[in-house]
Amino acid sequence: MTSARQLYQHIFKGITVYPEKESQAIAFMLMEHFLRLRNIDVLVDRPVPEGTVQPDWDNIIARLNDNEPVQHIIGSTEFCGLEFQVSSSVLIPRPETEELVRMVTRDYAEPDQNIEILDIGTGSGCIAIVLARFLPHVQVHAWDVSDQALEVARENARQLLADVAFAKQDMLNVTFPLAGNTQQFDCLVSNPPYVTYAEQEHMRPNVLRFEPHEALFVEDNDPLLFYKAIADFGQHHIKPNGRCYVEINEHFGAQTKEVFVERGYADVEILRDIHGKDRFIRAFWKK
Repeated sequence: MTSARQLYQHIFKGITVYPEKESQAIAFMLMEHFLRLRNIDVLVDRPVPEGTVQPDWDNIIARLNDNEPVQHIIGSTEFCGLEFQVSSSVLIPRPETEELVRMVTRDYAEPDQNIEILDIGTGSGCIAIVLARFLPHVQVHAWDVSDQALEVARENARQLLADVAFAKQDMLNVTFPLAGNTQQFDCLVSNPPYVTYAEQEHMRPNVLRFEPHEALFVEDNDPLLFYKAIADFGQHHIKPNGRCYVEINEHFGAQTKEVFVERGYADVEILRDIHGKDRFIRAFWKK
């Protein structure tokens, strides 16, 4: 293909597993990533510069049609204006989670001394790294149970010049290096596993086949497992007047709220995402 429009048409028409608008967006994403050709270059039908080394487009199209996420093909994705490396070891950050991050940054925008935030289940590190970048007055900690995820997160922090203290921890069995550790945080934030296995039939193959199930799914008979663990942990490790923010399953909003209310949290709110779905809970620990 010798022009941007010809290349765009080749990619767009070759993608058959996504709706038209999504296929168009993927085609533009690929062209910008590999060739630095933008949407406007397609509109004006700019020639592809001579000597440009192009990837094997047919192979990429075949991978897309096999439901491999475009973010894995590119190796990265944008989140809150920053470029994050992703792999099959971590969830691909979603726009809804950007809303969670914006909520925390708004509430902690005022410079204060000795503010510490813990991101539980950090994955790619997207939440922790954005908070560290946008809130330079805050000390950010991040935990994950997966060594592979922590490797991705640490590399993202290195590339994005973010100061985050990463550690391997299992939220369902937290162990501190020293017995009796009383470390406390001003804020807990988490996007834990919350999709039940029963919901798999409604999910797309690119998620089911290529993203880590341990970061997605929770057993049908205990869908609030991680929220109970987070709320229990917060009872002992959130400072007085601290906060907890979690992303939730839209189908369990009231039940998740009750988890925090039962454990003594105050002003527990269910907040909706850009699509009008119950998506977040913010709770205060005032004891």
